[in-house]
Amino acid sequence: MRWIWIDRFEEFESGRSARAVKCVSLAEDHLHDHLPGFPVMPNPLILEGLAQTGGILLGEVQQFRKVVVLAKVPKAVFHSWARPGDKLDYRVQLLDIQAEGGIVAGTAHVGDRLVAEVEIVFASLTEAPIGGAQADFVIPTEMLRILNVKVPTRPA
Repeated sequence: MRWIWIDRFEEFESGRSARAVKCVSLAEDHLHDHLPGFPVMPNPLILEGLAQTGGILLGEVQQFRKVVVLAKVPKAVFHSWARPGDKLDYRVQLLDIQAEGGIVAGTAHVGDRLVAEVEIVFASLTEAPIGGAQADFVIPTEMLRILNVKVPTRPA
């Protein structure tokens, strides 16, 4: 993962749900290029923030022993937008977990205003899909440290 689209976790209930936030800032370059003159957070980046929140929730249940990757987005409905100065509130619930992956439902809000509703399917892989990729291909260990998500130590 190259960019982190969440700033911090506000709530984290292992195996059930998570709530994270993203503070939208005018300093972000993509806001100037997406719709010139009308800076809004692009919908795919809102989706990615929800996916990162859900992926960490699923990965934590599996004690980060598997690589969690987004496999499918069966539902993504965008009702509104997020502008600079807004705080996006990402809420995800784990609907299903299997050995091969899981499904989360999520919403993004700005205050009481619904911005997006999604359903995301994740695949859990035993190794990174790119040969030679580091162990933290999808969810970098540094990201988890910054977000204050506890990561169990892996045996050598």
